[in-house]
Amino acid sequence: MTITLQDLADYCSATLQGGDATVLINAAADIINAQPGQVTQLTNNRYSKYLQNSLASACFIADGFVVPDGIPASVALLVCADPEMAFIKAVGLLHPERVYPTSIAAQAVVPKSAELGDDIHIGAYAVLGEHCNIGAGTQVLAGVYIGNHVKIGKHCQLHPYCVIYDHTVIGDNVIIHSGAIIGADGFGYKFRNHQHVKVPQVGNVVIEDNVEIGANTCIDRGALGSTTVGLGSKIDNLVQVGHNNQIGKHVIMCGGVGVSGSCHINDYAILAGSAGIADHVTIGQGAVVMARAGVANDIAAGSHVFGSPAKDKRIAYKEQVALSKLPELLKKVKLLEEKITQLEQQG
Repeated sequence: MTITLQDLADYCSATLQGGDATVLINAAADIINAQPGQVTQLTNNRYSKYLQNSLASACFIADGFVVPDGIPASVALLVCADPEMAFIKAVGLLHPERVYPTSIAAQAVVPKSAELGDDIHIGAYAVLGEHCNIGAGTQVLAGVYIGNHVKIGKHCQLHPYCVIYDHTVIGDNVIIHSGAIIGADGFGYKFRNHQHVKVPQVGNVVIEDNVEIGANTCIDRGALGSTTVGLGSKIDNLVQVGHNNQIGKHVIMCGGVGVSGSCHINDYAILAGSAGIADHVTIGQGAVVMARAGVANDIAAGSHVFGSPAKDKRIAYKEQVALSKLPELLKKVKLLEEKITQLEQQG
């Protein structure tokens, strides 16, 4: 989309300073690579130097932000209270999402028992199970599989080749990316007579409103009850959520996280990349599990933990520093041992 700079400023509730209000803006870009006709943002002083030689036509900055001297006259400043949110709004306007028509592809499999809301898009080779219910405005893209008795809310988007197993319940405005598998069997076995006996997994998955699930992420069904993902939580690519986990509201789970079964991840917790959580663990509200941490015990609300086994980050950092000094310490110990030996020989 192309829009004048003044119209963009008005749309984003920003005050225009300098530049040409009639110049056309057609794209957004990062501050290093922005070109004429593009808008960028500056929210960190570390990147101020790039604005001095920028080719961008405009830049969002915060009210009161001190800009460097020597900014090109061609760069207009869009001053606002929250430049990050204003920039997000601008990106959405300049780069609108693809609009899918209200249609059901001839190659899609849609049983008569399916209940479909208004303004739905079902792509080619999508397969819908018996007695599934899909809300208004939802987009089921090419190759998606939806099982029997699945309920999907309004204005959801299911990207190509994601799989939704039987009895899954999905709220409104949920995004599920390609390759994600929702509702596969949990990993439950009992060892008897020298073999692993599968425990039947007969529960389901419940995903609340405004959740986004990344590509190739797997969320297992409960063994008996439900595995749940709370309102507004965001799950990155390649995350494994085991059976019977209870994930709270507005939780962040970054790429590579693995959560064993029957855990409670409370509201606003953050699990950073490749963190691993043992089974039956509770992560307190607002806690942060840092990258590659291994959690075997409950984590208190609001705490930040690091390392494996995970512990308070301040203690873990001190241990890391002490460990880095170990080779030098061993050299000193060896020298002391040699001196003691010499003294004993002299005695």
